[in-house]
Amino acid sequence: MSVRVLVCDDQVLIRTGLVTIIGAQPDMEVVGECGDGRTAVEMARDLRPDVVVMDVRMPELDGIEATRLLAGEGVERPVKVLVVTTFSLDEYVYEALRAGASGFLLKDAPPDQLLNGIRTVATGAALLDPEVTRQLVGRFAARIRPSHGAGAELPLTPREREVLGLIADGLSNSEIAASLFISQETVKTFVSRILTKLDLRDRVQAVVFAYRHGLVA
Repeated sequence: MSVRVLVCDDQVLIRTGLVTIIGAQPDMEVVGECGDGRTAVEMARDLRPDVVVMDVRMPELDGIEATRLLAGEGVERPVKVLVVTTFSLDEYVYEALRAGASGFLLKDAPPDQLLNGIRTVATGAALLDPEVTRQLVGRFAARIRPSHGAGAELPLTPREREVLGLIADGLSNSEIAASLFISQETVKTFVSRILTKLDLRDRVQAVVFAYRHGLVA
Protein backbone atom coordinates (compact mmCIF):
# COMPACT_ATOMS: atom_id res chain seq x y z
CA MET A 1 0.00 0.00 0.00
CA SER A 2 1.45 3.38 -1.04
CA VAL A 3 2.42 6.09 1.43
CA ARG A 4 0.24 9.09 0.58
CA VAL A 5 2.22 12.35 0.77
CA LEU A 6 1.24 16.03 0.72
CA VAL A 7 4.10 18.40 -0.19
CA CYS A 8 4.03 21.98 1.14
CA ASP A 9 6.75 24.47 0.16
CA ASP A 10 6.45 28.02 -1.10
CA GLN A 11 9.51 27.74 -3.36
CA VAL A 12 8.23 26.33 -6.64
CA LEU A 13 11.52 24.78 -7.74
CA ILE A 14 12.04 22.99 -4.43
CA ARG A 15 8.41 21.87 -4.28
CA THR A 16 8.58 20.55 -7.84
CA GLY A 17 11.77 18.67 -7.01
CA LEU A 18 10.22 17.08 -3.93
CA VAL A 19 7.10 16.09 -5.86
CA THR A 20 9.20 14.56 -8.63
CA ILE A 21 11.43 12.56 -6.28
CA ILE A 22 8.57 11.31 -4.11
CA GLY A 23 6.23 10.59 -7.02
CA ALA A 24 8.86 8.42 -8.71
CA GLN A 25 8.81 5.91 -5.86
CA PRO A 26 6.73 2.75 -6.35
CA ASP A 27 5.61 2.79 -2.71
CA MET A 28 4.66 6.48 -2.56
CA GLU A 29 1.96 8.70 -4.00
CA VAL A 30 1.86 12.50 -4.01
CA VAL A 31 -1.78 13.34 -3.28
CA GLY A 32 -1.33 17.10 -3.41
CA GLU A 33 1.02 20.09 -3.25
CA CYS A 34 0.72 23.69 -2.10
CA GLY A 35 2.76 26.80 -1.33
CA ASP A 36 1.38 28.24 1.91
CA GLY A 37 0.60 27.01 5.39
CA ARG A 38 -3.10 27.77 5.41
CA THR A 39 -3.70 25.80 2.24
CA ALA A 40 -1.54 23.01 3.67
CA VAL A 41 -3.84 22.69 6.68
CA GLU A 42 -6.97 22.71 4.53
CA MET A 43 -5.61 20.16 2.07
CA ALA A 44 -4.29 17.87 4.82
CA ARG A 45 -7.64 17.85 6.60
CA ASP A 46 -9.41 17.11 3.33
CA LEU A 47 -7.00 14.59 1.78
CA ARG A 48 -5.83 12.85 5.00
CA PRO A 49 -2.31 12.02 3.71
CA ASP A 50 -0.08 9.59 5.60
CA VAL A 51 2.69 12.20 5.77
CA VAL A 52 2.84 15.96 5.18
CA VAL A 53 6.25 17.22 4.06
CA MET A 54 6.18 20.73 5.50
CA ASP A 55 8.45 23.72 4.90
CA VAL A 56 8.94 26.13 7.82
CA ARG A 57 8.93 29.55 6.18
CA MET A 58 5.73 29.96 4.18
CA PRO A 59 3.23 32.79 3.58
CA GLU A 60 -0.27 33.01 5.08
CA LEU A 61 0.62 30.60 7.89
CA ASP A 62 4.12 29.38 8.71
CA GLY A 63 4.98 25.70 8.83
CA ILE A 64 5.23 25.59 12.60
CA GLU A 65 1.73 26.91 13.19
CA ALA A 66 0.41 24.70 10.38
CA THR A 67 2.05 21.72 12.07
CA ARG A 68 0.47 22.67 15.40
CA LEU A 69 -2.98 22.78 13.80
CA LEU A 70 -2.46 19.38 12.17
CA ALA A 71 -0.52 17.45 14.81
CA GLY A 72 -0.43 19.47 18.03
CA GLU A 73 -1.93 18.72 21.41
CA GLY A 74 -5.69 18.34 21.34
CA VAL A 75 -5.96 17.68 17.61
CA GLU A 76 -8.66 15.06 17.22
CA ARG A 77 -7.27 13.40 14.09
CA PRO A 78 -3.56 14.27 13.98
CA VAL A 79 -1.57 14.01 10.76
CA LYS A 80 2.08 12.97 10.72
CA VAL A 81 4.30 15.89 9.69
CA LEU A 82 7.89 15.78 8.44
CA VAL A 83 9.38 19.27 8.65
CA VAL A 84 12.08 20.32 6.18
CA THR A 85 14.28 23.30 6.91
CA THR A 86 17.44 25.01 5.70
CA PHE A 87 18.62 25.48 9.28
CA SER A 88 20.40 22.66 11.08
CA LEU A 89 19.26 22.46 14.72
CA ASP A 90 17.75 25.88 14.41
CA GLU A 91 15.09 27.40 16.64
CA TYR A 92 12.59 26.46 13.96
CA VAL A 93 13.36 22.76 14.34
CA TYR A 94 12.84 22.86 18.10
CA GLU A 95 9.57 24.73 17.78
CA ALA A 96 8.38 22.38 15.03
CA LEU A 97 8.97 19.34 17.23
CA ARG A 98 7.10 20.99 20.09
CA ALA A 99 4.29 21.76 17.67
CA GLY A 100 3.86 18.05 16.98
CA ALA A 101 6.15 17.25 14.06
CA SER A 102 7.18 13.60 13.86
CA GLY A 103 10.61 14.37 12.45
CA PHE A 104 12.74 16.80 10.50
CA LEU A 105 15.23 16.94 7.66
CA LEU A 106 17.44 19.55 6.06
CA LYS A 107 16.54 20.63 2.55
CA ASP A 108 19.99 19.69 1.31
CA ALA A 109 19.60 16.10 2.52
CA PRO A 110 20.18 13.49 -0.22
CA PRO A 111 17.03 12.06 -1.86
CA ASP A 112 17.39 8.65 -0.22
CA GLN A 113 17.44 10.28 3.22
CA LEU A 114 14.28 12.22 2.40
CA LEU A 115 12.53 9.07 1.19
CA ASN A 116 13.64 7.02 4.18
CA GLY A 117 12.49 9.86 6.41
CA ILE A 118 9.02 9.82 4.87
CA ARG A 119 8.79 6.05 5.28
CA THR A 120 9.97 6.31 8.89
CA VAL A 121 7.47 9.02 9.78
CA ALA A 122 4.68 7.09 8.05
CA THR A 123 5.25 4.13 10.35
CA GLY A 124 5.87 6.27 13.44
CA ALA A 125 8.61 3.81 14.36
CA ALA A 126 11.61 6.01 15.10
CA LEU A 127 13.28 9.38 15.09
CA LEU A 128 14.98 10.16 11.83
CA ASP A 129 18.52 10.47 13.12
CA PRO A 130 19.51 9.54 16.69
CA GLU A 131 22.78 11.50 16.47
CA VAL A 132 21.00 14.68 15.40
CA THR A 133 18.43 14.06 18.12
CA ARG A 134 21.19 13.91 20.70
CA GLN A 135 22.53 17.25 19.48
CA LEU A 136 19.08 18.79 19.42
CA VAL A 137 18.23 17.67 22.94
CA GLY A 138 21.65 18.75 24.18
CA ARG A 139 21.09 22.25 22.82
CA PHE A 140 17.49 22.76 23.88
CA ALA A 141 17.00 20.48 26.90
CA ALA A 142 17.22 23.36 29.33
CA ARG A 143 14.23 24.94 27.62
CA ILE A 144 12.04 21.86 28.08
CA ARG A 145 11.21 22.70 31.65
CA PRO A 146 9.80 20.00 33.93
CA SER A 147 6.06 20.51 34.12
CA HIS A 148 3.94 20.75 37.26
CA GLY A 149 3.84 17.33 38.86
CA ALA A 150 7.14 16.24 37.33
CA GLY A 151 8.43 13.11 38.97
CA ALA A 152 4.93 11.93 39.83
CA GLU A 153 4.25 8.22 39.56
CA LEU A 154 3.90 7.11 35.95
CA PRO A 155 2.14 3.97 34.66
CA LEU A 156 5.47 2.45 33.63
CA THR A 157 7.49 -0.48 34.92
CA PRO A 158 11.08 0.21 36.04
CA ARG A 159 12.40 -1.27 32.81
CA GLU A 160 10.01 0.84 30.73
CA ARG A 161 11.21 3.97 32.55
CA GLU A 162 14.77 2.91 31.80
CA VAL A 163 13.99 2.47 28.10
CA LEU A 164 12.22 5.82 28.01
CA GLY A 165 15.29 7.49 29.47
CA LEU A 166 17.47 5.94 26.77
CA ILE A 167 15.03 7.09 24.08
CA ALA A 168 15.33 10.60 25.50
CA ASP A 169 19.11 10.31 25.26
CA GLY A 170 18.65 9.78 21.52
CA LEU A 171 19.58 6.10 21.40
CA SER A 172 18.31 3.99 18.51
CA ASN A 173 16.64 0.62 19.07
CA SER A 174 19.88 -1.22 18.34
CA GLU A 175 21.80 0.97 20.80
CA ILE A 176 19.17 0.44 23.49
CA ALA A 177 19.29 -3.31 22.87
CA ALA A 178 23.08 -3.34 23.24
CA SER A 179 22.94 -1.19 26.38
CA LEU A 180 20.37 -3.39 28.12
CA PHE A 181 21.54 -6.73 26.68
CA ILE A 182 18.16 -7.49 25.12
CA SER A 183 16.99 -8.08 21.56
CA GLN A 184 15.84 -5.32 19.22
CA GLU A 185 12.42 -6.99 19.04
CA THR A 186 12.14 -6.70 22.82
CA VAL A 187 13.09 -3.03 22.58
CA LYS A 188 10.38 -2.47 19.96
CA THR A 189 7.87 -4.09 22.31
CA PHE A 190 8.94 -1.80 25.17
CA VAL A 191 8.74 1.28 22.97
CA SER A 192 5.26 0.34 21.77
CA ARG A 193 4.07 -0.19 25.36
CA ILE A 194 5.55 3.13 26.49
CA LEU A 195 3.88 5.08 23.70
CA THR A 196 0.55 3.35 24.35
CA LYS A 197 0.62 3.80 28.13
CA LEU A 198 1.58 7.48 27.92
CA ASP A 199 -0.70 8.19 24.95
CA LEU A 200 2.19 9.46 22.85
CA ARG A 201 2.22 9.45 19.07
CA ASP A 202 5.92 8.79 18.46
CA ARG A 203 9.43 8.94 19.86
CA VAL A 204 9.71 12.68 19.37
CA GLN A 205 6.87 13.15 21.84
CA ALA A 206 8.50 10.59 24.12
CA VAL A 207 11.71 12.66 24.29
CA VAL A 208 9.82 15.83 25.23
CA PHE A 209 7.70 13.89 27.74
CA ALA A 210 10.80 12.45 29.44
CA TYR A 211 12.34 15.89 29.89
CA ARG A 212 9.12 17.50 31.05
CA HIS A 213 8.65 14.81 33.69
CA GLY A 214 12.19 14.97 34.98
CA LEU A 215 13.20 11.48 33.84
CA VAL A 216 16.39 12.90 32.34
CA ALA A 217 18.41 15.95 33.27
